[in-house]
Amino acid sequence: MLEVRGLHKAFGDHVVLSGVDLTVTPGQVVALIGPSGSGKTTVLRSLNGLERPDAGVVRIGEVSVDFGARPSRALEDSLRHQSAMVFQHHNLFPHLTVLENVTEGPVRVQQRPRAEAEAEARSLLERVGLADKADAQPHRLSGGQQQRVGIVRALALRPKLLLFDEPTSALDPELVGEVLSVIKELAEQGWTMLIVTHELAFARDVADQVVFLDGGRIVEQGPPAVVLGEPTQERTQQFVERLLRPF
Repeated sequence: MLEVRGLHKAFGDHVVLSGVDLTVTPGQVVALIGPSGSGKTTVLRSLNGLERPDAGVVRIGEVSVDFGARPSRALEDSLRHQSAMVFQHHNLFPHLTVLENVTEGPVRVQQRPRAEAEAEARSLLERVGLADKADAQPHRLSGGQQQRVGIVRALALRPKLLLFDEPTSALDPELVGEVLSVIKELAEQGWTMLIVTHELAFARDVADQVVFLDGGRIVEQGPPAVVLGEPTQERTQQFVERLLRPF
């Protein structure tokens, strides 16, 4: 579903990604972990077209882009449409209702009939327990509810790949569980997902593969039992122990 080869990105003299290779198979859940500034979010933004890599090949589904070959804007847009992202701060439009937030992309970007988009949006909202909030404004929702709307908005685009950028980091601790439970249900339903997270216990329970990124490079990757339970690299060991045994 996703294949990344030799992904590079720098901001001026600051190198953020230095030759990242990554593969995610259909239906697989991959957790991307690492310290702040390691390049995790830049990986997601590069896949979703929010950042343009300096070099590297990215393939999602049947669409492949070689960023070192100066691809056309149309090809980059085609790649962007293969995935959908859920952000840390949900980024809902405050002047639109929940239903309007969810249908904005399908109607305006994908040119789908409004009635069809609204019917699917209501069905998705019901699946995450928010059917009664369709006509509410975002400011009337809790943080957890807003993030669930953010997830529904991504699902409504019918992406091949779901990208999550620390979806619980901006939530109060008591609201984290309701968002993680939705993501776990998506995993059980077979969605292909790449999740940036600091919730290592969640990654251990849900992910098929865990990738540890540090300094813009992949240091270690493998099943959760290995990367989080018996990491082979010293840097991974230090990171995992600090997060799982913070005191």
